[in-house]
Amino acid sequence: METHENIKYLRESQGLSQEALAEKVGYKDRSSIAKIESGGVDLSQSKIAAFAKALNVTPAQLMGISDEPSYSLPSNILPMPKFVKKPRLGTIACGRPILAVEEAEEFDTVPEDIPCDFTLRCKGDSMINARIYDGDIVYIRKQKEIENGEIAAVRIGDEATLKKVYYNGQRIILRACNPLFPDMEYEGEALNDITILGKAIAFTSVIKHIF
Repeated sequence: METHENIKYLRESQGLSQEALAEKVGYKDRSSIAKIESGGVDLSQSKIAAFAKALNVTPAQLMGISDEPSYSLPSNILPMPKFVKKPRLGTIACGRPILAVEEAEEFDTVPEDIPCDFTLRCKGDSMINARIYDGDIVYIRKQKEIENGEIAAVRIGDEATLKKVYYNGQRIILRACNPLFPDMEYEGEALNDITILGKAIAFTSVIKHIF
């Protein structure tokens, strides 16, 4: 395929709109992308490089020139995922709430396909029945509302905790995944101190060695 055909094919296969691609490569609107994809524009080398970066391929691949070795992985071997860095906003309690200190100077490496906004390091053992242990890194997607029974990072005043959230009428119940911890229930004016920071969508376990 020609370069302009490759651009259209890659854009569509990645679910990008013309507007989104235009923004990625520095065009003002989709009309420029439409002209390029129709073959009506000759691209400079710098623009080819910009399109290649936006579409996660090399310039040679974008132009239809293979610069990769000709081989395929065995069926039982999976390629490593791409990783991105996400800010770690401190430590969150898996037990009693602790002060939610934001430490945006720290970052965690997260698989690119996990749609989180930030990470938190867990402290405590109230979530062990969800396989979340002390020291694990939990990935949080920002959202103010979650479904009944989902695990969320919740701010209680100036403190934060990781719990399952349940709604019972005008009452919010924060429930541990460990029967040794009692429910935390809030209603009335106390609800003004409760904020859902986001939904826990994945986590990374820290392997501890016991000697």
